[in-house]
Amino acid sequence: MVVTRPAPSPSRDLAEADAWCREYAAAHQENFTVISWVLPRALRPHFASLYSFCRWTDDLGDEAEGDRLAQLDDWERSLLRSYEGIRESPLFSALGRTIDQFHIPPEPFLRLIEANRMDQHITRFATYDDLLRYCSHSATPVGRMVLYVLGYRDAERQALADATCIGLQLANFWQDVSVDWRKGRVYVPQEDLARFGLTEADISAGRDSPASRQLMLFEVERARRLFERGRGLDSLIDRHARADIRLFRLGGEAALDAVAAARYNVFASRPPVTKATKARMALVNGLRVKLGI
Repeated sequence: MVVTRPAPSPSRDLAEADAWCREYAAAHQENFTVISWVLPRALRPHFASLYSFCRWTDDLGDEAEGDRLAQLDDWERSLLRSYEGIRESPLFSALGRTIDQFHIPPEPFLRLIEANRMDQHITRFATYDDLLRYCSHSATPVGRMVLYVLGYRDAERQALADATCIGLQLANFWQDVSVDWRKGRVYVPQEDLARFGLTEADISAGRDSPASRQLMLFEVERARRLFERGRGLDSLIDRHARADIRLFRLGGEAALDAVAAARYNVFASRPPVTKATKARMALVNGLRVKLGI
C-alpha cells in the first residue's frame, strides 16, 4: 500500500498536536489497542505521541514512495532538531513534549529509524541470531520508550520489556509470512527452513505440509517463551499502567493463538485475530485493573 496521507502541517499548538496523534493512533491500531480506556488519562497523550512516531517511521520504511533512505534521513534530522527545541509538525510538537517531560534519550528513536534503513537492503536472515539483532533495532526501542514514560530506567525492567517486544515482533512475523512474501521479505531464518527441509519455493507456493506446520510450531514456541520471560514485567509496573503493558503482550499471544488455530498454515494466508478476541482481552484486562490484580 502506498502512503497517500498528507504529512502533518507545522504547528506549535499542543492541543492540536495531541489531537492529531490521538486520531492517527486510533486509525492505525492492529492486533491490540495501543491506548486503552484503563490507561491513566495523563499518560494517554504520551503513548499516542510515541506510537505515532513509531508508526510513521515504519510507514516511511515500508510504504513511502520515492527515495525511502533520503526520507528516513530527513525524518532523523527532524527528530534531532526536536531535541534542540525545533518542533516542525504536530507529531514532533507532541513527541518533543514527551521527550522533555520524561528525559528520553534519542537512542531508542534513532535505533528504530535505523531498523527501517536496514529494511531497504535486508530481506533475508541467515540465522535466528541475525533476526534477533534486527529485532534489537525494530522492536526493543519501543519498549524502552514506554518504560521511560512510565518512569522506569533500570536494566531489569528493560530486559523484560525487550523479551516482550521481541516476542511481539516475532508474533507479527509468523502471522504475516504470506504477507511479507508478497513484499519480497522472508523473516523465517534460512537455517530454520533448511532444518525442516523447506525452501522459499514452499512459501511462494503457499504449500501446507507437515514440515511447514512443524516449522511454524517451532517458531511460535520460540515467541511464546519470550512472552513467558517478559510476563514478569507485569508485577514491576504501577498497576494503573499495567493493563496497557499487559495488552501489548496479550495482543502478541493472540496472534500466536491465531497461527495455532490455523494449524500453523501461514504460507498461504494470514490468520487474523478476531474482533471478539480483541474485545474479550480488553474487557478482562479492564476488570483485572478494577480489581487491583
